[in-house]
Amino acid sequence: MKLADAVAFVGHQVHICRFREAGTLLRWMGPDLRGKRVLDVAGGDGYWAGQARRRGARAVSIDLARNKMLYGKTLAHPPALIEGDALALPFADASFDAVLSVCAIEHFDDGGRSLAEMARVLKPGGEIFMSADVLSRADAWPKLRDAHKAKYHVQHTYTHETLGKLMNEHGLDVVAHSYQFRTAAAERLYLSLSAYGGRVGFNAAAPLAPLVALTDRRAPNERGSIVLVRARKRA
Repeated sequence: MKLADAVAFVGHQVHICRFREAGTLLRWMGPDLRGKRVLDVAGGDGYWAGQARRRGARAVSIDLARNKMLYGKTLAHPPALIEGDALALPFADASFDAVLSVCAIEHFDDGGRSLAEMARVLKPGGEIFMSADVLSRADAWPKLRDAHKAKYHVQHTYTHETLGKLMNEHGLDVVAHSYQFRTAAAERLYLSLSAYGGRVGFNAAAPLAPLVALTDRRAPNERGSIVLVRARKRA
């Protein structure tokens, strides 16, 4: 394994939430993506689109962060990396079979417009797999909430209901959703790591991921720090 791939693996998969978060979205997408065109919106270095490529997809990642994409080109399974705006995707209508977006929509000034663009480039019957910040209990810890939002430039938060409403307006039907960091203790952990630990803290806390997953399974699937949504475009 090249050094760049090892660093990317640690950054994306040795992480208390990203491995389970993006891993769930990819599991929903399916193990065999041969012949499918997959777009990762705001995909950074393209790592997760690269995982779709490993499953056979013709994968594309779009982002505005040129340095991240230049780094992504050095990885073992890079997708096509395109510099572009998620609010004005440079693709024709119905260009992709699936759209992936990992915790990106909350950073956009106009989440509805970004979702409209994702829906536009998706083929009828195609699916969107996305996650977003919810921070259901964040008001209980205003300092942690404000530090998280400032550090990661979070403009809006979403639930599966609010995302579902936006999706319905653009011809998408939610077929599955899942919350992560569902309990109060898990959500406080998430916000504390975000406020004081950043990526280093999230990676250092990776051994706690199985415990968080266990508590999530035992808690109602109705709130948490992150929501995952799977939606299908109507014919």
